[in-house]
Amino acid sequence: MPDGVLTFNSPIETGVRALILLAEAYPQGFDLQRILEYDYMMVHTGDFENGPPSIHPALPLRSGELLVRRELIDRGVMLMVSRALVTRQATEQGFIFRALDDAGPFLDSLTAEYINDLRNRAAWVVERFGATSDHDIRVLLSQIYDQWSREFQIPEQPGLF
Repeated sequence: MPDGVLTFNSPIETGVRALILLAEAYPQGFDLQRILEYDYMMVHTGDFENGPPSIHPALPLRSGELLVRRELIDRGVMLMVSRALVTRQATEQGFIFRALDDAGPFLDSLTAEYINDLRNRAAWVVERFGATSDHDIRVLLSQIYDQWSREFQIPEQPGLF
């Protein structure tokens, strides 16, 4: 693997993306579901009106990532907790994760262009959707999922099967 490249969907890579989101939103924190949603939005910003170009390719069925990535994001966030870059706080609604003071200097030490792109996209996501309710975020993501599902369906043709 080339120097400075993070393997996609490894705990380190998903943890760094979560850390970037939390650092951008500091001092605000998020639950794991919101981190998962923002993570998707951060790498697929081109799916959203007036969003910057996506960092990752526009692959069919990528909205399914929301269904399978929760465990990966959880492992990544817990890796950042274990390295004292993120804190986990129990609330009546569940656990909330926040960036700690060392998160900024740690992220500043990462110089890969991909990291800079992620930081820019995270800033856009937090700015654009930071005041959006959980319900509205889920409706928006559901609409995107429905759009992609329709776009990549194979139309039925008479006489086949």
